[in-house]
Amino acid sequence: MGTSWEAGPVVARVRAAAGAGRTQEAARVLGDALRTRPQDRAARRELVLLLAASDQGDEALRWCDPPSTEDDGPGDDATVWLPEAITVALERGDFALAQGCAQLLARLRWDAADPARRSVVPLSVPKLRHDIDQMRHLQDLGVLGTEYGQVIDSYQAVHDRLAAVGTDARKPLDAEADACIAPTYNRLLHIRDTPRVARALSDRWDPAAVEEQYLANAPGVVSVDDFLTEEALEELYRFCLESTVWFGNRYAHGRLGALMQDGFSCPLLMQIAEELRDALPRLIGDRYPLRQMWGFKCGPQVPADVTTHADFAAVNVNFWITPDEANTDEHSGGLVVHDVDAPLSWGFDTYNGRQDLIRPFLRRRRARSMTIPYRQNRAVIFDSDLFHASDEVRFRPGYENLRINVTLLYGDREEEVHHRHPPDHGTTGLRPAWRSAAFARVRAKR
Repeated sequence: MGTSWEAGPVVARVRAAAGAGRTQEAARVLGDALRTRPQDRAARRELVLLLAASDQGDEALRWCDPPSTEDDGPGDDATVWLPEAITVALERGDFALAQGCAQLLARLRWDAADPARRSVVPLSVPKLRHDIDQMRHLQDLGVLGTEYGQVIDSYQAVHDRLAAVGTDARKPLDAEADACIAPTYNRLLHIRDTPRVARALSDRWDPAAVEEQYLANAPGVVSVDDFLTEEALEELYRFCLESTVWFGNRYAHGRLGALMQDGFSCPLLMQIAEELRDALPRLIGDRYPLRQMWGFKCGPQVPADVTTHADFAAVNVNFWITPDEANTDEHSGGLVVHDVDAPLSWGFDTYNGRQDLIRPFLRRRRARSMTIPYRQNRAVIFDSDLFHASDEVRFRPGYENLRINVTLLYGDREEEVHHRHPPDHGTTGLRPAWRSAAFARVRAKR
């Protein structure tokens, strides 16, 4: 396998052209080099990354699969090395490259022409119901044509057979279902074009006040109303409604998840992440790079405290985007945060899912909790190590009424410095920082 790229004389020309913004010139030089040495792994990766960063996903996809040789190994598979490329891009604050790589990885995982290469999600009643409703929504918008009527009928037939087993039933994609829905199930049928806007974060809240409230008060929980501008909120809501990226269905009570590497990524989401880093330099800044972002849909009914857990990051930013009219109880539907953090000695599988250990631990620590009610465009910024859970959800039926939350995770829990050792209950009471009016709105700008 050729390895001349890193030391080759052409590398300086390519990187100089790319650095000067002459992407097409750099891509042309790389393409010429690869036509001469098609097995040059490093040059191929450089070209893929260059194209991904410049929003040329189709061309980048074409270069992801090198010519097969007996020397090829797992490292030649773009689905193996792209995750690391995303991590490195985020470490460097290169949001454009991270966005391009994330979308490319999603297409490789979920939009492969060969069904055998696609990632597989088991069938479940909630996911099938969601996909049917989403396809009908896209038909109403004219995104999907009338030919999808037959597709929807096939989904409905598979749904009805599975629903007869139970409302939350799930099973592998079997031969019978595969014959009906395989061409569209777990596919990126549509990702809504959702570019950057003039400004993503609203000026109706004061970042400096948020930082001060978070840093000065343990355990580190702040709520922010009017979080996004109206334009950003509407665009992101439409992205979540229209983009067929909701592949995660391993969660109870019909909740569906979507990860950055699986298609939950767009320029607007990256803009929000970037503006937050710059708006909160003491809290996030360069110290804590973006590690992950995801979205969840649920409803209309979900019990309280389905899964109490902590996350792997240092700082969580969670915000809600479904209109308030969908919520039938203004006092619920939000987030419950406990004043106890996960022990650093616990591994991810323990602090993120072992309810048999988490609940007794919280009782022993005499944990107290704060409840932040649901509001559209409300963000909750909190120490990611704190145990937390969604409150009871009572939303109206209907596809557009599904409760949608978005989460951005910054930094690593092992490197969290703001509230490394939360105080004992005997010395500091749990005063919910989110109740303060100092950061809910800047009154002068109402």
